[in-house]
Amino acid sequence: MPSLPYLPFARPTLDEDTIHGVAEVLRSGWITTGPQVKKFEAALSDYLGDRPVRTLSSATAALEVALQLCGIGPGDEVITPSQTFFAAPNMIAKVGATPIFVDVDLVSRNLDFDAVERAITPRVKAIMPTHFAGLPVDMERLYALAKQHGLRVIEDAALAIGSSWRGRRIGGFGDLTVFSFHPNKNMTSIEGGALVLNDETEAREVETLRFHGIIRLPDGTRDVAFPGGKFNLPDINARIGLGQLARLEEFNARRRELVADYFRLFPTEPPCLLPHPGYPGDETGHSWNLFAPLLPLERMAMDRQQFRAALEARGIGTGISYEAAHLTTLFRRQGHHEGELPNTERIARETVTLPLFPTMTRADVERVCATVGEVLR
Repeated sequence: MPSLPYLPFARPTLDEDTIHGVAEVLRSGWITTGPQVKKFEAALSDYLGDRPVRTLSSATAALEVALQLCGIGPGDEVITPSQTFFAAPNMIAKVGATPIFVDVDLVSRNLDFDAVERAITPRVKAIMPTHFAGLPVDMERLYALAKQHGLRVIEDAALAIGSSWRGRRIGGFGDLTVFSFHPNKNMTSIEGGALVLNDETEAREVETLRFHGIIRLPDGTRDVAFPGGKFNLPDINARIGLGQLARLEEFNARRRELVADYFRLFPTEPPCLLPHPGYPGDETGHSWNLFAPLLPLERMAMDRQQFRAALEARGIGTGISYEAAHLTTLFRRQGHHEGELPNTERIARETVTLPLFPTMTRADVERVCATVGEVLR
């Protein structure tokens, strides 16, 4: 009997039109930042209600540039969850500021805004929330707090392209928003990210910050007033992004269908803590980048590593979303320790990311759920 195909926890969906388009870019001879990047930025801007958008080489680069754009540096603090990918706190530290870690809700995995409010001090200059797995944070409370305390907001929407809050697309309103186009996101450009801005003045500053800090002078020579990085996106990546953006709503609708199957079929004994299903009446606002239940480790005869190995042996890949950032070596050196953020630390111990991508079938979800049930038992 033939073995079943391997199911990774994420896989990009690349169509022949996009592959053909990349070949056209290669034949054009213009493969670095050029006309395709301009088209991609314009298409993203149109998708987000005509807000200015600038692409960068990664979401990590976009986070760094966003912090620089806000003038955040040594002596400043930025409130952020520890239950996030390492990029957000790493970039806060890289610009010389201090991440102020706060806990999250156990089910939504999003910021606890009561904890955010308690963490605000005169040194805090910004809030950097993560829209975990594509589920938006409470945008009304986020921006009410930011306005009350005069704070910038840098939304880490790396997992949330296509998500919405009460009918308004994430990135289509608010302050600064960062998207990721890594291959495990809802749309990809292989590598790449985008920064959504408030006006063209900020957009021009990003263009400088993403390319060495270079300013063109009237006589055609160049000057540098700030040590900018090199974070420009190549045209090849932008052409892939254009093909992906055209299908994003289709991809996200398919993800929601698969997640509905997960909720219907997921084993109940022993019970896992399943992800937040989306806000009542606004379920389509969740773009479902990840499906990441918490394992009932206290009722299992194995640890998480053994659980993941058992699924891997049966041809099913998994991930971890995420480890607790405040307990990494980098931030332990700054005095962080176990017990600070109970929900975050429980999630870090128990989370496992299961396969979810648009080309999966219902039979694939049935297979994952049956295998999870078998291994749990």
